[in-house]
Amino acid sequence: MQRILKTGNGWRIGWNPSAPKYQGLVGSDNWAVELTEPEFNDFCRLFTQLTETIKQIAGELMDEEKISLEAESDLVWMEIEGYAQNYSLRLILNSGRGAEAAWEADAVPGFWQAVNTLQVF
Repeated sequence: MQRILKTGNGWRIGWNPSAPKYQGLVGSDNWAVELTEPEFNDFCRLFTQLTETIKQIAGELMDEEKISLEAESDLVWMEIEGYAQNYSLRLILNSGRGAEAAWEADAVPGFWQAVNTLQVF
């Protein structure tokens, strides 16, 4: 796979397999965090897990009902919060580096599509 950088309204994601330490990148319009391959893989996997979970329970929620779902690995903690069709995303790195990231609800659908097209994880 070659170097990839995808951007959209309020998000960006990248993958550079030849980078020596930080192959992944996630961010928004104004900031970015580089991730190691294991961190990036966990980010993509947990984002998928959270998105699939909210899709599964969406039919059981009332339109005005907010929800918060969390998932974590040894490397990253993630949360989606909001409504079944409109939620924000948060990321905290659990590894030695301290980093916290967040994406607004309007950025998440496009970001989710981009994560799915990378298929690195």
